[in-house]
Amino acid sequence: MILIVVKFQVKPEFAEQWPEITRSFTEATRAEPGNKWFDWSRSVENPNEYVLIEAFEDDAAGPHVESAHFQQATSSEGAMAQALVSTPKIISRQVEGEGWEEMGEMKID
Repeated sequence: MILIVVKFQVKPEFAEQWPEITRSFTEATRAEPGNKWFDWSRSVENPNEYVLIEAFEDDAAGPHVESAHFQQATSSEGAMAQALVSTPKIISRQVEGEGWEEMGEMKID
């Protein structure tokens, strides 16, 4: 599977609106064939930083990047880009596995 983590530095005046700004992109991506998850989190240390954790089946990342909603979301004229301080930082790797697994170092009964 392909695992992607992206950090977004949002302008303070858009930080509260970020979930709504990204809603249509999020919903469209979650509906894609081969999308395993597409989850946003907000930093507890920096309220202007959002982290996106997403995963795709190996053959689904290409169609995701080529999709109309991805092209619109990543456009420099789009609402997402206008709300950002800087270019997002990304880690994208192919990893073994099919999804989330239990943490072996901590077991809750």
